[in-house]
Amino acid sequence: MGLVLFTDTDTDMTLEVAKEYGYHLVSMPYSINGETYFPCESYETFGPKEVKEYYDQLRNGVVPTTSAVTKERFIEYFEPHFANGDDIFFVHFSRQLSGAFDNMDKALEELKVKYPERKLYELDTKAVTTLAYLIVREVGDLFKAGKTPEEVLKWGETEIYHYTGYLFVDNISFFRRSGRVKGLAAAMGTIVGIRPIISFDNEGKMVNTGKAVGRNKAIDYLLDKMRTLGDNVQNYRIIIGHTDALPIVEIIKQRIEQEYGTDLNIEIVPANPTLGAHSGPDGVCVAFHSTAR
Repeated sequence: MGLVLFTDTDTDMTLEVAKEYGYHLVSMPYSINGETYFPCESYETFGPKEVKEYYDQLRNGVVPTTSAVTKERFIEYFEPHFANGDDIFFVHFSRQLSGAFDNMDKALEELKVKYPERKLYELDTKAVTTLAYLIVREVGDLFKAGKTPEEVLKWGETEIYHYTGYLFVDNISFFRRSGRVKGLAAAMGTIVGIRPIISFDNEGKMVNTGKAVGRNKAIDYLLDKMRTLGDNVQNYRIIIGHTDALPIVEIIKQRIEQEYGTDLNIEIVPANPTLGAHSGPDGVCVAFHSTAR
């Protein structure tokens, strides 16, 4: 009997990084013009060229849609490993943001009948995209260090709340349309230059926690949150995620290095296209180790 690690593509996990830890990926789909795509399955890479092409479509008026992974696809992902006598540890993006996990529960009910001895350990990051990626990386490191599933779950009970992330986008029309952000006032979209600041609460919901006038003030807000909530950030990964916004990323990276030094573990990661369907282009998120969310 072995243990198989799973995560999902809404955590921004790529095939390359997944292989580093041995993660298998559940692909979260999105559709454009009636055609459905499964990240890391329909294509292997979402690199600079693909990122630009995708977000240019959104800039030009294309509006992708997303859908939940079905019960049947969850069975396809999990059953081969249960049939092989392996248990599964699944660290995933927030249940609060998708009905996919209700479908997962139904799949597990069916699989439990066929494989009553098998277990699926579940760790909800209470996050998505950049922040979820940071936590999934940390979980991977724990398993590489030899921790057991029970030890990792115990770690997750408290430690996932010691990672936080703040983000903004230049155009909130995508978030407003998707309805994924709690407290995002529609009226803000009519005020020129206003950028709501979005974070993740302890339930795993995306919430509007503030606003800034203009991109520079929004960057100031994110860095101020790192300054006030950051906990020993120099000794942990700092993840800067973006939706085709590398010029903004570079500004943020330079300012972080000016304040905390250049000997930092900063990783720049493009947000997955499924999340990008809800956020739109020209957005950035900074995730870091913190005293609280």
